Amino acid sequence: MTTLLAYHNDPKIKANIMAQLQAHHDADEIVQGVYWTNGKGCAVGCIAETEENPHEACAEKCGGPLMLYILIDAVFEGLPNIKARAFPLKVMGAIEPGADLSRVGWKFQHWLLTDVTVNPGINHPLVKDAVKQCADALVPLTEGKPVDEYMMRAAALEAWSAENAARGVAGRAEVSAASAAKSAAWSAASAAESAASAAKSAAWSASYELMADKLIDLIGEA
Repeated sequence: MTTLLAYHNDPKIKANIMAQLQAHHDADEIVQGVYWTNGKGCAVGCIAETEENPHEACAEKCGGPLMLYILIDAVFEGLPNIKARAFPLKVMGAIEPGADLSRVGWKFQHWLLTDVTVNPGINHPLVKDAVKQCADALVPLTEGKPVDEYMMRAAALEAWSAENAARGVAGRAEVSAASAAKSAAWSAASAAESAASAAKSAAWSASYELMADKLIDLIGEA
């Protein structure tokens, strides 16, 4: 059974994971594009050391919500190679044993929809209202409160309409902003997997390096 508390509130688990990741890093076994094969793998692969359901395996092994490891995976795959290799050690090192990580993913998605630096299309007239609606609907989750699923689905549909309206009229940044909003809203209304889609959509016009830094900051604040 998984828990939202990081490293199951056990410093020894963190020490073991960090040693494991350091060994993979030093042996040049942290690679993009695969989960886990022949002793090499991506961020989540080198944590879980399994190809079968690696995100779920990370959550069970290290504690914390499934969404967090989906986001770690999505950000890792988008980083430049040299920074990707260092990312697992940085992100897992930022996690303190016993920290409650349950709101990190929601805060990250809210940031994607409200920070023009990472998502420069959010203020375009065609998508601005829909993006804001999705961001506002995420606020309760960033505070650890229940979500209004009807509101989230309505926001997702509004963002879907805005995304369609922007295609062929606005630029790539505006379309990606609406797409990120839609994915973020659906992730709250349905499954955490959509969180990765929100990150990838925003990343069409933004740097994965900004996302990596923000995710590490939010983890450190948990």
